[in-house]
Amino acid sequence: MGPDNVLAALDPEQREVAEAVRGPVCVLAGAGTGKTRAITHRIAHAVHSGVVDAQGVLAVTFTTRAAGELRQRLRQLGTPGVQARTFHAAALRQLTYFWPRVIGGDPPRVIESKLPLLIDACRSLRRNQDRSELRDIASEIEWAKVTQIAPEDYAEAAKKAGRTSPVAPEEVFRLYEAYENLRRERHLVDFETILELTAAVMTEHREVASQIRQQYRYFVVDEYQDVNPLQKLLLDTWLGGRDDLCVVGDPNQTIYSFTGATPRYLTGFSVEHPNATVIKLVRDYRSTPQVVSLANRVLDRARTPHKLALIAQRPDGPEPVFTEYDDETAEAEGVARAVRKLVGGGVPTREIAVLFRVNAQSEAYEQAFAKAGLPYVLRGADRFFERPEVRQAVVLLRGAARSAEPGDTLASTVHHILSGIGLTPEAPGGGKAREKWESLKALADLAEDLAATGADLPAFVAELERRAGEQHAPPVEGVTLASLHAAKGLEWDAVFLVGVTEGMLPIIYAETLDQIEEERRLLYVGVTRARAHLGLSWALARSPGGRRSRKPSRFLDGLTGRSAQKSRAAAPASSASSADRRQVAAPISCRVCGKTLAAAAEQKLGRCAGCPADYDEALLDALKSWRTGVAKHEKIPQWAIFTDVTLQAIAERAPLSEQDLLAITGIGRVKLDRYGEAVVELCRIAANRTEGA
Repeated sequence: MGPDNVLAALDPEQREVAEAVRGPVCVLAGAGTGKTRAITHRIAHAVHSGVVDAQGVLAVTFTTRAAGELRQRLRQLGTPGVQARTFHAAALRQLTYFWPRVIGGDPPRVIESKLPLLIDACRSLRRNQDRSELRDIASEIEWAKVTQIAPEDYAEAAKKAGRTSPVAPEEVFRLYEAYENLRRERHLVDFETILELTAAVMTEHREVASQIRQQYRYFVVDEYQDVNPLQKLLLDTWLGGRDDLCVVGDPNQTIYSFTGATPRYLTGFSVEHPNATVIKLVRDYRSTPQVVSLANRVLDRARTPHKLALIAQRPDGPEPVFTEYDDETAEAEGVARAVRKLVGGGVPTREIAVLFRVNAQSEAYEQAFAKAGLPYVLRGADRFFERPEVRQAVVLLRGAARSAEPGDTLASTVHHILSGIGLTPEAPGGGKAREKWESLKALADLAEDLAATGADLPAFVAELERRAGEQHAPPVEGVTLASLHAAKGLEWDAVFLVGVTEGMLPIIYAETLDQIEEERRLLYVGVTRARAHLGLSWALARSPGGRRSRKPSRFLDGLTGRSAQKSRAAAPASSASSADRRQVAAPISCRVCGKTLAAAAEQKLGRCAGCPADYDEALLDALKSWRTGVAKHEKIPQWAIFTDVTLQAIAERAPLSEQDLLAITGIGRVKLDRYGEAVVELCRIAANRTEGA
């Protein structure tokens, strides 16, 4: 394929990207604007026109699947020699190759999870091993490592960054330090250490840096708004002062700041590289004008100077639908009815998604869809090729491929093998059996698709192995249930954004302006996943008959024809005068000695820290156990539900009504609505136990 053919069928802005074959180049690409098409054609054009050899290109992205898609497109464009990898895969390949030469011995073993080492660290420190809490601590360690913060500097850095530690910062420091010591002793590396060591080896060994830089002369980085400081360090080390770099990203889709990612490398690219070519892609080929209009309006009030107003290229479609429900059960059942209507109108279930803020919200939709007889797929659960039934099927298919006869037909052979492990003509009703059936059916459907191209069983097995390596799962028939974070990079014909309420979107623990703006971008990401049909909904109460006190998200204000709640958290704390703050903050006295309380923790407890506490220890234990279970179920930090001080205040006052609970300092309407019923019930149980004693 020649350079002219590569440039054919590109729009003017995409062609501008493709023709900018020398860096530095910054592509600001809105959702659905064909950024992958633009950068792959740029690479192919540079190779075919002799600007660079294919082997000299390193294209870096964030997921194995995205890297696989880049390689596939580049093969189709006649440039199969280009390396397209994730940051971690590229770094691990280099580290493994050079380790025996410059360090000596076997390279360290890679660990995929920090939990086993953290559990051992807890044992060495004689500390509780709560897995839910350890997951939160692991996230804090990952944040510290990608932002290049040593264990001893964690507490100060976390405070400066406005992070709320899942446990005391000193505890995170001790566990972080013990984790790192164990990791080094056992000759292990985690994903962050892979990047760190690769950069260090290049810095300390000039011959390594020289060889890598001689190999890779031409760099492309996708999703540049998600780059963290450690990845930027490695990228700069790869470049070694050169600027043949093309970065692509969308500041409006920055939704991983909590992991250490920052959009400032993207938005500040032209400052770092004053001679950079900056190109904007704003023609949206994914969504209808109605969806694009709503996406643009979601960002109208965003606090960012780098908005990309999309321009729809598709014909008109239906208007987005906003629906208010009495409770979450009614919302889930209403969405199920809407999905059934779409399916009846010809929309495949695999082209429909229900997106929510936290994974715990999926349960109501799983129940509603099972009741309605609608198949569904949970995204973010087990990876497709790691599911037991899929691994078993691949082993059986691989064995059959070795003894396949020339006359065997692919589709019938695969169906025969899969029927032996659970594939039936009709789908089971639901639950695990249905999930297993959906996995096997996806393999059977893929076999039929490849059989139509003339593929045989060995070719099918090779395709499965390629897909497994790239995490490119075959489409599973069923409505996708996924969190907004898990949905990034995907798209469907129809999308339902559910639970769009204050306290959920923005999430209750988003307090600063920057955190709230990131929540707004999450909604934007959700809206732009839809090609044609889009529904947004919220429930006024959690359960049937509950108090209807919830409000639609502030982000919907002006979009639905209704007025969404104006929350104080949306405005800077400094916007109120000190006189206003004095009027709001009435003095609180100690309920034991009567002294005025100044410290926030004392105000929450309602007594001086030195005054005697009178509470039911069994109730406090029950509250902590309940909080642990909720945090695990909702996949959020325990402190985001209630802090230890708040739980102690609840145990001391033992409120027997939601109004009594609301009187405790620090418990607002949102948390009352989400957790009040359960907390009051625990207090009532404790009171009944005491009376019966």
